[in-house]
Amino acid sequence: MDAGSSAPSSSLPRPLRVVLCPWLALGHLLPFLELAERLASRGHRVSFVSTPRNLARLPPRRHAGSIDLVPLPLPRVESLPDGAESTNDVPSDRLEPLWEAFDGLAAPFAEYLHAACAGAGEGGNRPDWCSPALDSRHLAVRTDQRSGSRCQGWQGANNNLCAPPLPLPQPSPLVTELCGAVQACVTPRKTVDGPLWIGGRSAKVTPRYLFWMWDPPVLGKPLLPLGLLPPLPYGGRGADVHRDDDDAVRWLDAQPPKSVVYVALGSEVPLRVELVHELAHGLELAGTRFLWALRKPRGVADADVLPAGFQERTDGRGLVAMGWVPQTTVLAHAAVGAFLTHCGRSSLTEGLLHGHPLIMLPIFGDQEPNARLMAGRMVGLQVARNEDDGSFDRHGVARAVRAVMVEEDIRRVLVANAMKMQEIVADEELQERYIDEFVQKLRSYITDDGTSCTPAAHSPA
Repeated sequence: MDAGSSAPSSSLPRPLRVVLCPWLALGHLLPFLELAERLASRGHRVSFVSTPRNLARLPPRRHAGSIDLVPLPLPRVESLPDGAESTNDVPSDRLEPLWEAFDGLAAPFAEYLHAACAGAGEGGNRPDWCSPALDSRHLAVRTDQRSGSRCQGWQGANNNLCAPPLPLPQPSPLVTELCGAVQACVTPRKTVDGPLWIGGRSAKVTPRYLFWMWDPPVLGKPLLPLGLLPPLPYGGRGADVHRDDDDAVRWLDAQPPKSVVYVALGSEVPLRVELVHELAHGLELAGTRFLWALRKPRGVADADVLPAGFQERTDGRGLVAMGWVPQTTVLAHAAVGAFLTHCGRSSLTEGLLHGHPLIMLPIFGDQEPNARLMAGRMVGLQVARNEDDGSFDRHGVARAVRAVMVEEDIRRVLVANAMKMQEIVADEELQERYIDEFVQKLRSYITDDGTSCTPAAHSPA
């Protein structure tokens, strides 16, 4: 039952207080905010820690009274551009300064945690759990753990197109400082064990998980799926509501049902301009309608982003939008018949939420394992890639688009399987059950009076 919807009762356990500190990418900030919303809906208190600019980018909170935004200025790093606070602000091949700046948050984060544990912050409630996320992992550290194991940090260590992120041999400074802060918050000579388990944005689809997750032997810690954290209809938080005045939505309104390929490769890693041109030529060769949410490559003049004459040749059946596009609204539109995606977890969740077959063009990190999993479930087709450098060409794009949109035998299978996935992603009761189990796991180490339980008595399942 949703604790937030019930009247207060002395028989109910006290609300938890959880501190969340996501990695500096919108693809992490937004799912963490959705997790915060779901915890807050159950009556728990969440402190959401990030940099001022990233907090300003967040959409309005549904449970603003229970989610405290905690701004920590990002330390200056010489090679980091002024004002850069997320992966959106820097080229994908120059993330090292951002990692360095993120690690520089360790000391101010530890100071914040000290104050919170001392009862000086936000109502005097000491945090029960802290969960920094490095790369795409939720690392959970209990604030009163007595064990002596060292903390561990995880980060994407390779940038190729086909391998998942690798664990770093050393813990991240942020998590190391977190452990020290938690230790000092309890009593002298007590250390922490972190993480006790790894929470991942995934859901069990027998016999495997939907979306790639680390294998337990690699992590050395149990996995706890958090569900898929799908957005509520039209964005849920008011940031992506249906807008009749939006150019993309108005254009879709004039298109036949299920006739448009929506193309969006995320905001984190823009394609090189030569690959943008190949994608454009591929969409032109495919001959289908398309709506393309295009992130402009860095350092390229507007006139050079698309091939010469492309927009004139595709006028009437294609629209390229280089500004903000209301993605959840677009994916919910009746005119959309397929989703050409980079296979980021948020985009996949949103696409499957509306039962769209996929045309998959993974670029970075865990997108390739996600794409392989979707291909294995016959939810979509991958664009053919060069095995040596991961590049693609217009002919591979055109073949994949035509197969998904035009070839009826293939499309029928992909649509049917996408609809099966939709049943899972759109199952609100199922998704809420994952959060309930997550809260139960958090509570399993804490007694009603707020004291700790021993790991031996409450070992993670």
